[in-house]
Amino acid sequence: MLYGQAIVLIRMQTWIKNNLKGDPVIWTIIILLSVLSILLVYSAASAPAFRSKDGDTEYYLIKHCILIGFSFMAMWVAHNINYIYYSKISRFALLLCVPLLIYTYFKGITENEASRWIMIPFINQTFQTSDLAKLALISNLASMLAKRQQNIDDFKKSLLPILIWCGVICGLIALSDLSTAMMLFTTCLIIMFIGRVSINSLLKLIGIGVICLGLSLIVGQRGSTAVKRIEKWWGMVSGTTAPEELDYQVQQSFIALAKGKIFGVGSGHSSQTYHLPVAYSDYIFAILNEEYGLIMGVVVVFLYLLLLYRGIKVATNSDKAFGGLLSVGLTFSLVIQSMINMMVVVGLVPVTGLSLPLLSMGGTSLLFTGVSLGIILSVSRGDLREQARENQFVVQEEQEEAFPFAMDEIEEEPSSIAPKTLMDDELLDRGSIELSL
Repeated sequence: MLYGQAIVLIRMQTWIKNNLKGDPVIWTIIILLSVLSILLVYSAASAPAFRSKDGDTEYYLIKHCILIGFSFMAMWVAHNINYIYYSKISRFALLLCVPLLIYTYFKGITENEASRWIMIPFINQTFQTSDLAKLALISNLASMLAKRQQNIDDFKKSLLPILIWCGVICGLIALSDLSTAMMLFTTCLIIMFIGRVSINSLLKLIGIGVICLGLSLIVGQRGSTAVKRIEKWWGMVSGTTAPEELDYQVQQSFIALAKGKIFGVGSGHSSQTYHLPVAYSDYIFAILNEEYGLIMGVVVVFLYLLLLYRGIKVATNSDKAFGGLLSVGLTFSLVIQSMINMMVVVGLVPVTGLSLPLLSMGGTSLLFTGVSLGIILSVSRGDLREQARENQFVVQEEQEEAFPFAMDEIEEEPSSIAPKTLMDDELLDRGSIELSL
């Protein structure tokens, strides 16, 4: 019996080693948060289940598990692809995002006075175009900065295209989703700072961001709502707004935190899930604190901070500037979104519509989160081409040691066709370029 269990354990370890490559700590964080997400969504989705599915809570549980499964599939595929290929893919994705964002603004599905989704034909699944735009902009920004490291101070050739793309994508997103646009804009600033862009150029980008923010507040769909939320939040912070005058979701979130105390009321015993709007998405962290208490809330915050640390470590260990910028950009994007969501729940920032990555129930957002993490894991595996070259060099050295006389007699003939590697002239070695990490 024990022998059979040992064999199963060894086979499982072998399978994990062969299939889940990359940073093991990041894999562990993903699995832990995904398991916790299933427990939380099963509890938090009970209210919508009773309202629209005749109390069938298993409907949302099964749906969420399927989406997590697809997310892991996307992550697994993405982490098996050499991350350098994402540089070329990001160009086409970014060009595709412009018409998609414009179409979403005018013809998208409207919910809460904002058009953020389009319906995918045949599968009847909504798709939030800003998720694709975030991934495309971060990947392409990392690529553009990596190629321009040698002339990074040339404003016209190097920085102007970067500023234009950041302004266009963030501006189009801000028309219907101000919080996502500001989060993405902040991530771009961080990537550019690490990519050795001068403070003067960063100030120019901030100026462009302020202009886009002002225009989105004037002509955007959620400008008036954003102003009201900021005013109410400032009134709460300054003490001029009474508790009963706060937004309804803010009041219910505070009640959930108060009920949870230190150790929580127990898994599945949340009462605020029936009062909190979208408790399974935007306010999943409030349900977590109510059911599992402050202790579990602190643990989750620690896991996100650990993810940030491992993502930065992956960036510093990367052989290429593109890999380092890509890893740090995607990591900061996920962690900043997580921190904003949790700060909304505890009242540190105004109410936003950002979900909590890896914990909230979602559709295509889960898939894009999986792709983002898969790319980070791909970078953590290292440059596959460089690894292959190193392995080939080691094999050649071993052959020379084993057959020294035979190798001397072999006359090397120059190859008529030089092997072509992907973008060797575009993506610079980290040995010659030091990023600001």
